[in-house]
Formats: sequence, structure tokens, C-alpha cells
Amino acid sequence: MPRYKLTIEYDGAPFFGWQIQDTLPSVQGALEAAVKAMTGADLRVHGAGRTDAGVHARGQVAHVDVEKQFPPGRFRDGLNAHLRPHPIAVLEAEIVPDAFEARFSAVKRHYRYRIINTRANLALDVGHAWRVPRRLDADAMHAAAQRLLGKHDFTTFRDTECQAKSPEKTLDQLDVSRDGREIIIVTSARSFLHSQVRSMVGSLVWVGEGRWSADDLSAALAARNRAACGIVAPPEGLYLMKVDY
Repeated sequence: MPRYKLTIEYDGAPFFGWQIQDTLPSVQGALEAAVKAMTGADLRVHGAGRTDAGVHARGQVAHVDVEKQFPPGRFRDGLNAHLRPHPIAVLEAEIVPDAFEARFSAVKRHYRYRIINTRANLALDVGHAWRVPRRLDADAMHAAAQRLLGKHDFTTFRDTECQAKSPEKTLDQLDVSRDGREIIIVTSARSFLHSQVRSMVGSLVWVGEGRWSADDLSAALAARNRAACGIVAPPEGLYLMKVDY
């Protein structure tokens, strides 16, 4: 039974997250329906990360075991045909060893968060970025962000419903830069806690607005208390960009 690795991009706006729901639309559910349309079998599609409702992906990775072997290009094209009109695209399909696991074989996940720093309402970026009208100091945000690098107890930046066994994570990258009116936040780690990225982004926005200093961010981290977190950034600005193996 061949195992296929799928590289997928999607617009998360119409979905209630990656994980399959009983009655609500999900990315996993749409993919499994497409696999069934091709193979006639109910098969589980395993993802590298369970993105929340409204979160997008440019490089989500999944795997699925299929009894019949298809040429990878044909399998990709067939899935895409059955995924229409969902805003989901299988970019690549390849046969991988049985030991490959989309989630557990991953060594690093890369996310990007987009903020449009403008007084004007969004037009083309509605649903794909967070509009923040107050001028943000990207340099101050970047400097403060470096306080979060390394291994820490990230309880402050962890959703109260997070099911991870430990709040400790090692953050490898958290960079903030400005490109015109857009603030781009790039972060990488082996894995993240539920809502960790959006929680860190929201707190960094408080730094950018001058409401918090870098020391305030450090104090929030050290508190190890969810109540010490700043605001939580909305999901529409977050993108899963790439998963390394």
C-alpha cells in the first residue's frame, strides 16, 4: 500500500480549521472526500499541523495510504479535480517510505503573519491579513521578539484548551520587518502550542503601539500565566508556509 506525501495550499477562510468536523467544513474533510472520489475508500489524511479556523497554508504537508498505486502526477491532478470548487490545491504528490509521518517526522514548521498597518479599510487583503490602523514600530517589535527565542515555558502564549503535554517549546526564529505598509512576522520552531503564534503576534503589536516595552513582554513570558498575555491576533493573517523533514 503506497504512502503519498502531499504538499497543499489553501485559503482557510471557508473552513473551520484543518481537523475534520462532524457537520462543519474542514480542510481535512474536503481532502478525504477527494481521496474517496478517486479511490472509492474512506481513508484518513494525516496533516503536519492542525491549523485553526481561518488560518491559511502555502505549504501544509499531509500523508495518506492508498491501496491502488497512482503515478504521483496523476494522483495530484485527480485530487485537484475533485477538490473544486474548494480553495484547496495539492501542489505536489510523491510516494514516500512507510516510516514517513506528516506530523511526527517534521523537524521544523515555518509560519508567517501579515499585518497591514494602514488607516484605510482593506480591499484586496480582506480575510488574508490583519489591519492595524495605529502606526507600529517594527524595529521595536523585532527587538522585543528576540526575548522569546530559545526554550521557554510558553504558558502565557498558550490557549487554555491546548492539549499539548508540556508548555515548553524551543522557538528558533521570530523576526519582524516592515515592507511599506505591511508588517511581516516570520517564526520557526519544531512545533508550536495551540494559538502560540497568534498570541505572540498580538503581544508584539502592543509593543509596536508603545503600549508595552520589551521588558513587559519578558515579564509576560516569565509570568507563565495566560492572563498575562496581550491580545490574540486574529487567524486571517496567519499562514503555514513550510514544513521541514
